[in-house]
Parts: sequence; C-alpha cells; structure tokens
Amino acid sequence: MAANGMKYQQIVINAGILIHRHARMRPLEQNRAGQARRLFRRKGGILRTRDALRLGVRPRTLYRMRRTGDLEELGRGLYRVSGLPKLSNPDLVTIALKVPRGVICLVSALAFHEITTQVPHQVYVSLPRGTEPPRVPFPPTRIFWFTGPAFTQGVEVHKIDGIPIRVYSPEKTIADCFKYRNRIGRDVALEALRLYLQRRNINTEELLRRAAVCRVKRVMRPYLEALL
Repeated sequence: MAANGMKYQQIVINAGILIHRHARMRPLEQNRAGQARRLFRRKGGILRTRDALRLGVRPRTLYRMRRTGDLEELGRGLYRVSGLPKLSNPDLVTIALKVPRGVICLVSALAFHEITTQVPHQVYVSLPRGTEPPRVPFPPTRIFWFTGPAFTQGVEVHKIDGIPIRVYSPEKTIADCFKYRNRIGRDVALEALRLYLQRRNINTEELLRRAAVCRVKRVMRPYLEALL
C-alpha cells in the first residue's frame, strides 16, 4: 500500500510539473504568435510555409495559429493573417506567391487590363520553357511555355493587396493572344485588339514591336489597319 501511495504521490507531482510548465509556456507561445503576426503583416499579410519557417516562425506556432483561427489557409502551404480586408483578387495573389517565376498572361492578363469580355475560369500563367510544372491544386491554372524575349519582354509589376503581381503589358498580351489564337480563340484576340484601340492612350508602335517579338506582326497588321 505504501508503495502504491508513493507512486500516486509521484504521479501527482509529475502532473503538477507538467501543468506548471504548460502555464509557463502559454505567455511564450502568445509572444511567438504575436511576433509571427507582425512578421506576416510586414510581408503583406501572406506567407508560404517555407518562407515563414525561413524567417524564424516555428512550425508549432504556425500550427497553433491555424488551429486558433489567427491564420487562414489560402491554399496548400499558403497562409494569411485573419482579420485583414478581403482580397480583391485572391487567385492572382495566390499564383504570384506560389509560382513566383510565372507571369500572368493571355486571357487572365486581358481581364486584368480590362480589354476583354471573357471571364477566365483558370489563371493563365507563362513560364520559361524547361521549367518544372508547378504543383498548384487551387486555383485552377493553365500553363503556357514561353522562350527567350517572348517570356522576358513586356513584363509589368503591379501590386494587388500589397503583393507584387507579374503580368504582361496590354500590348504584349494582345500579341500573345494572336500568337496563341488557335488555342484561346481568334475572336478573343480580335476583341482584345478592338477594345484596346478604343482607349484614349494607345501605342501602336509598341503593339507592333511586341507583335514582332511574338512573330505575329504580319498576322496582326491587317486587323490593326482595318480597325484604325
């Protein structure tokens, strides 16, 4: 009986130590969560898991913040601080963070520049040929492989919800649409050209330069001359 009593006493003592340790850890965990929130906000409120870990956030802190609702999951391995205003374009923000080398192109770029009536149901992204295809379960993406100047030229950087988004300029996008007219539809390319030419500030020289880069200058010029 005495041995059993001693075992019981030891169990109680061990439990007390664990409770005491847990009580001591709570302020520490709260402090780490506060530091993590400030770090997230400095980065626009959104971070990938690997970037958060690289910046010093502990895996346990990330898990706790997700469990308590301090973080919302935008996609696999991508988190945003809760309580911020709703994202104006969560799909483009997600792709910009998960596919940092990619450039928003074609129909998605047309929609961004408001020179189409199409509503893209996928995010159109260009990558340099030879790049490993990204694993992005959501949002739905459609990858196009560009090479050389066709990939590097005409890239603009815009901020959406504080996140830099790489997207092709209106002129480069229209040239790309003519190049890929058989895949996205000739009517999409023609509509984009018509809507672009209705704008006040147009740059036909730039449009033809981008068409030359995409090797569709001869294809585009007759439509351009007919619409001007």
